[in-house]
Amino acid sequence: MTEYDLNRPWLTLDEWQKEYISAPANESCFILSGRQCGKTTAMSIKAVELCVKHFSEGEIVLISSLTERQAQLMLSKAQIYAEAKYPKSIDKRKENKPTMHRLVFTNGSAILCYAAGEEGDSTRGYTVKKLMVDEGSRMDEAYFISALPTPSVSKGSMDIGSTPAGKLDKEGNEKFFYKCSKDESFKKFYISAEDSPRHSKEFLEKAKKTLSKLFYAQEYLGQFLDELKRVFDEELIKKICVGKRREEILRNRTYYIGIDVAGFGKDDCTYEILHKLDNGNLLQVENIIEKRNYTTDTTKRILQLNEAYNFKKIGVDDGGVGFGVFSELMKEEKTKRKTYALNNASRTTDKDGEKNKKLLKEEMYLNLLSLMENNKITLLDDDEVKDSLRSIQHEDGKIYGSNSHIVEGIIRGCWLGSEDKSLKPFIHIF
Repeated sequence: MTEYDLNRPWLTLDEWQKEYISAPANESCFILSGRQCGKTTAMSIKAVELCVKHFSEGEIVLISSLTERQAQLMLSKAQIYAEAKYPKSIDKRKENKPTMHRLVFTNGSAILCYAAGEEGDSTRGYTVKKLMVDEGSRMDEAYFISALPTPSVSKGSMDIGSTPAGKLDKEGNEKFFYKCSKDESFKKFYISAEDSPRHSKEFLEKAKKTLSKLFYAQEYLGQFLDELKRVFDEELIKKICVGKRREEILRNRTYYIGIDVAGFGKDDCTYEILHKLDNGNLLQVENIIEKRNYTTDTTKRILQLNEAYNFKKIGVDDGGVGFGVFSELMKEEKTKRKTYALNNASRTTDKDGEKNKKLLKEEMYLNLLSLMENNKITLLDDDEVKDSLRSIQHEDGKIYGSNSHIVEGIIRGCWLGSEDKSLKPFIHIF
């Protein structure tokens, strides 16, 4: 097969993508996919094809995902495709020009995108011809109760795609996405990373060796598994993620920052800022996500944030590409005495100098869990933060996450800001 073109993916579509894109407009489709197998790309292309070739005045494709950024990613892919294939079909008049939430076509059809929200409130009020749900396995049943009526009046249909996240919810009920996998009314597409030309054999072999068999089977083979368990349950996330961003930075406070430096092949670098209150509790005041930069750019960003917040401590993983950022911070007069290396692969030591059996990574996750369960921390009411927490799972004492970059930053900031790391979670999960 021709080498995959990231900038023009429509030129090198897989056979399953071609079949999915050409499926009848009124047919509902179910996509169960391993990670990075072209699911979002295929859905974005299909959205454009529907609007240009099948839909007319007032007929809408509504893209819905768990977070705004995920939904906007699909819309941006759709716009890139439309600009390349159908530039004259895009309505660019002032009142209809493309935005981060809308792409209108000259025939009056449109693609809209919105974050689902926890209960699907953003979908209420719309009548759509095609509802496209991305990462549906992680959405609550309440979302679908709100969203499913939207294509009903127009006799429309729904496409839903995701990597799996288990069959059952915490009450033991079947999740909506899993129920769709058994629903005969959907045309089904199953894609394993091992069948996708986007993944090299070398990458997958490395993933097999690095990850547990169960996590690899879920994330790359697209298998429903319930042996993997979430670290942070839904009730805990809802209780703790209630913080609001401040309109301005409060000066002369005690701030900590945890940074997850994006490695090669990863998209996001995150900066998680925590304020330590007078009572010792921690309050997350900012979550910043950036596309992967050069280490010098990441360092520059940390230095800028340090000027604004005057951090007491800075936590960064000095493993892999993070070592470059750590080294650069250690050369800077303003950060060298407050920068701490928190490497996922290292082990903590006790008072006698003995190495702990747990990796520092697991210790940091347990510390965050204990803070949450003991009401010692408040995290932002932010869809990105909550989605990252939901993605964290454990198996045989190991912790994994398909969307862990935000939480990886939070655990570092919390580790540095915690006075008492001896607090025990109410429920011991390891």
